[in-house]
Amino acid sequence: MKRSLVDPFVLALLAVVGIAYFFTYPGTKESPFHLDEIADTGVSVIFLLYGLQLGPEKLRAGLNNTRLHLVIHASTFILFPLIIILLKPFFNTAFLQQVWLPFFFLAALPSTVSSSVVMVSIAQGNIPAAIFNASISSLMGVFITPLWMSLFLQQTSGSIALSYIIGKLLLQVLLPVLIGLLLHKKFGRRAEANKKRLKLFDQSVILLIVYCSFSESFYKGVFKGFEPVYLLALLGMVTVLLFVVYCIISFITKILQFNREDRITATFCGSKKSLVHGSVMSKVLFASSANSGLVLLPLMLFHAVQLFIISIIAGKMKRKNA
Repeated sequence: MKRSLVDPFVLALLAVVGIAYFFTYPGTKESPFHLDEIADTGVSVIFLLYGLQLGPEKLRAGLNNTRLHLVIHASTFILFPLIIILLKPFFNTAFLQQVWLPFFFLAALPSTVSSSVVMVSIAQGNIPAAIFNASISSLMGVFITPLWMSLFLQQTSGSIALSYIIGKLLLQVLLPVLIGLLLHKKFGRRAEANKKRLKLFDQSVILLIVYCSFSESFYKGVFKGFEPVYLLALLGMVTVLLFVVYCIISFITKILQFNREDRITATFCGSKKSLVHGSVMSKVLFASSANSGLVLLPLMLFHAVQLFIISIIAGKMKRKNA
């Protein structure tokens, strides 16, 4: 079957932003519907189901290739943030100063799991290593992302705030994953058999988080004066960021003489960012912020661009290797 040019989930994200604009109040914290609390519960369920599908055997399958692991996690948690930090002096207009922190938040996030593995599979890369690294990246992000953000978020009591953030993420993300791993033997096959339905649940929770974030931002007037040209500028910036990181990783893997499968896995896993984790962490890191919609905007655009561009690259690699 032919793949559609635009991923349906990307279209759903755009639709949810439109709904938040026209029907703002139900998604705000003042609303009696408490949609943000429902989203919190949904997040924990997502990671419980993720643990069910993961299983310890998938983690063990990718343990050996140390150089590949280091390249992926160094690019995810060091290369991305350093690029945005080095570019900070160039974010010198009022608009760019407003979006620098959302860009740094994007850069500090872990890699995405499902789409990384899918793209590596399409391009015929090292699938066990992709599963291992994407999964470990998600768990590492619970600690590393808040540490990076604590350097630039204004906190009155940094250490207390950081411990609170990590503690909340441990309860909301890591604990459900561990419970899922423990239950994998009993329910893992059932979860794998219903993978498509579970993916729809994941996406529904993300859409709810995005709706609540943008509703709150529209309600408090965060986007007043935000012209369409700014959106195009953000789109161009995230596209350039993706290509720069992808090319740097590709260059490093050639120097290190990785084989074809490992090069694919390194470039695909190391250049992607997780909208799931970004949505979750924004609710914790920016819980008292009115501009949570703006915080998620570069990440949403990056998510759309990475799906579109990496899927094209993966398809070309598959045809080239056929």
